[in-house]
Amino acid sequence: MRYLARISYDGSEFLGFQRLNNGRGVQNVLENVLSKIDNDLVVVKGAGRTDALVHACDQCIHFDLHHEIPLEKLKYSMNQMLPAFISVNSISLVPSSFHARHSVVEKTYVYKVYVGAKNPFVTRYSYSITYPLCYEKMKEGCSLFLGIHDFHNFVSSKRESYVSQITSFQVYKQEDYYIFEVKGKSFYRYMVRSLVGAILDLGRGKVTCASILDALNYPSLEKRFFVAPACGLYLMEIKY
Repeated sequence: MRYLARISYDGSEFLGFQRLNNGRGVQNVLENVLSKIDNDLVVVKGAGRTDALVHACDQCIHFDLHHEIPLEKLKYSMNQMLPAFISVNSISLVPSSFHARHSVVEKTYVYKVYVGAKNPFVTRYSYSITYPLCYEKMKEGCSLFLGIHDFHNFVSSKRESYVSQITSFQVYKQEDYYIFEVKGKSFYRYMVRSLVGAILDLGRGKVTCASILDALNYPSLEKRFFVAPACGLYLMEIKY
């Protein structure tokens, strides 16, 4: 039986989602718990590999169990056995052809920038800054990334292709925060953090819209921008 689970986790407790040989990844913890429940080896596949310190409100995983377990009982058992900083939000049965990553239609990421008074209770869950930002300029900058582009200058790892499509990218104010929301199907390593970093550089006057466009239109320029810290990034929603 193949199961789809939607989970949340506090990324500050992990070295990322991916299974690690020497360290704690979200995948390690999930597989250990599910293997105990099923009394057999269980392999977990995720919708994406969030990096160390990145949070998730709606990460999706799939896994196969050798023994059929009622959904509510499985959810309860997982939540009882998982550490406090991982929560199983829902579980459903899916066809054997379903894949948590390959079946994705759209992902939504949110990045939180805190601009209020110094607060030790926000440092693990947002990027705190003290410099001023131009809100209108940042809104203008977000629109530059919409559509299909070669994001070579906004990705850290080497790939055969850096082409992807951003369907929505916006920034808005919310009390002491600037909230960035970006949507698309495929995001590569550090991509969202690099997009946000470029907009923050734009907002503080360190780069121009023209330089961002050059980086998009001429990927061979090898132009790099600020990469926003992992602590402010959240995987917010996945659609299938």
